[in-house]
Amino acid sequence: MNIALIYSTVDGQTKHICEVMATHMTQAQVTVLSLEQVTEDKLSQYDKVMIGASIRYGKYRPAVFEFIGQHHEWLTQTQSGFFSVNVVARKPEKNTPKTNPYMKNFLAQSPWNPAVQGVFAGKIEYPKYGFFDRTMIRFIMWITKGPTDTRGTYEFTDWQKVERFAKAFAD
Repeated sequence: MNIALIYSTVDGQTKHICEVMATHMTQAQVTVLSLEQVTEDKLSQYDKVMIGASIRYGKYRPAVFEFIGQHHEWLTQTQSGFFSVNVVARKPEKNTPKTNPYMKNFLAQSPWNPAVQGVFAGKIEYPKYGFFDRTMIRFIMWITKGPTDTRGTYEFTDWQKVERFAKAFAD
């Protein structure tokens, strides 16, 4: 079984989640690729594909929807899935595909309705951000009652949930 884990990331957490997923898919040959690395030829090599995308300021990167538009038919005919990485998912009432506003938004915008769907909380790494991003993210966290100390890094990803999701997809 050949599985592709394709990611679209802003700060690297979605890539990291894909890398961790790959370590739990021991019965398969797994390749982790950025969205930009994927070509038509590469896609045909895989039996299954999982796409992970992060949110920044309430939006997925446009390349995610462009990719899905270009490969919609292939994604529909292949065992495939999608997961969203966003800090809103740190809240228990917003950490499933049915309750997460970004997953619901994705499904409303996308022509593809993936059979397998997941949502994972992301990470805030204030010291890594420039002034604008640090200020905006801090303001968003203040509004949503999240962490606002800009000296800190806050990882919300539930790694056991990632492991369960990866194993279920690989089986």
